[in-house]
Amino acid sequence: MNEHKKTVVIYPGTFDPITNGHLDIIERASELFDEVIVALARNSQKSPLFSEQERLKLVERSLMECCPHRTNIRTDAFQGLLVEYATARNATAVVRGLRAMSDFEYEFQMALMNRKLAPTISTVFLMPHEEYTYLNSTIIRELARYGKDVSDFVPNVVAAALKEKFEIKYH
Repeated sequence: MNEHKKTVVIYPGTFDPITNGHLDIIERASELFDEVIVALARNSQKSPLFSEQERLKLVERSLMECCPHRTNIRTDAFQGLLVEYATARNATAVVRGLRAMSDFEYEFQMALMNRKLAPTISTVFLMPHEEYTYLNSTIIRELARYGKDVSDFVPNVVAAALKEKFEIKYH
């Protein structure tokens, strides 16, 4: 008898804020794997616009908005090495999005280092739908900072949060 081993994957990120490109990767990963943990990384090198709690809430509300039918997606936050977190969660892989060739070199180096640290955890690269390949959180924050409508690029809950954040911060 061949028992199916549950495949748990980690999709890590700062998600400051989460974009439609992130959601595309999450939804497609949820079709491929038994469980997807969207893991908010605490990165001491970054100064995020949104607090950790705000980002976690935005991720959760965005997932409810975009894919409420997906019951195999959950959220979490972690600090430290990704492979240690993945091992603690019994993950078999880490999912990373590749938008363009410029992402590949960095992601490839990280994947090789992660394999060296935790040989049993694979890295799976997924490309977002072509309409999201130019999106990243930095661009979204910059557009919102200057009062541009970002609702085509992020979930409604995120667009509203960005608008509120910048109205409070700059007006």
